[in-house]
Amino acid sequence: MMSRSGDQAVGQRHAAATINVADAVIELDQYGHLLHAEQWSEALAIELAARDNIQLTDAHWQLIRFVRDYHADYGIAPGMRLLVRAVRQRLGPELASSRYLYRLFPDSPARQLSCYGGLPIPVSCI
Repeated sequence: MMSRSGDQAVGQRHAAATINVADAVIELDQYGHLLHAEQWSEALAIELAARDNIQLTDAHWQLIRFVRDYHADYGIAPGMRLLVRAVRQRLGPELASSRYLYRLFPDSPARQLSCYGGLPIPVSCI
């Protein structure tokens, strides 16, 4: 079970918070992103998504893994335009529409993917 200090919504600034996942205390920044990337786990992604009332499906996981790989390759979390372009190139046009991405991640696909993937907030989303 997750506990947290302070309510946070995607894209809104709040005081830094901590959540407990699998007996580990995880520190988040004011946007709800990890302060220490090495603390990322799939269990954490599930908890972060649950805070946004999202139950992660295979479609979500495909994109979360994609942005984690993208970050490993390029050292940045992609903003929305870059995300759509990169998804189109690597995963195909059927997954690269903004409409599809917003159905899965309704608040902000780039920001939520980065958050659930344990990545920093995309620069273009600040």
